[in-house]
Amino acid sequence: GKTVTRSSIKKPLVVYFYPADSTPGCTIQAETFDGRIQEIRKEFGADVVGISGQDVESKQKFAEELGLSFSILADEGDKVRKSFGVPRAAFGLFPGRVTYVLDKEGVCQFVYDDLADAASHVDAAADKLAEMKPAKGGNPLAGFFSR
Repeated sequence: GKTVTRSSIKKPLVVYFYPADSTPGCTIQAETFDGRIQEIRKEFGADVVGISGQDVESKQKFAEELGLSFSILADEGDKVRKSFGVPRAAFGLFPGRVTYVLDKEGVCQFVYDDLADAASHVDAAADKLAEMKPAKGGNPLAGFFSR
């Protein structure tokens, strides 16, 4: 029940919008993200938040049912969804299923839009986080010379 702002999170963030709590595709998506949340946090120093339009009570019930270890946020009135420009899906019948990967400054680096394949969002986000991850070791100035 607390308000979360992007400026309070100083690491890469996967923000995924899903149509509704406790529906088959959304359950698969949440479980798939939860199954990889430790990897996402440890390997990429990132976190995940899921967002849909149901109220806080619905979110709490859904998170408890699944035992989620990441936050899902209530976006009543779809203000956050609209600010991200998430399109509606299925000819406007459903809220869209779209995943955004933000860097630690909050700049969007990747958008993945696939209503039908809920589980694929996790792999797509992890692949982008892997691309964004700085290389270990090596010359810290190498990036300047390859431009």
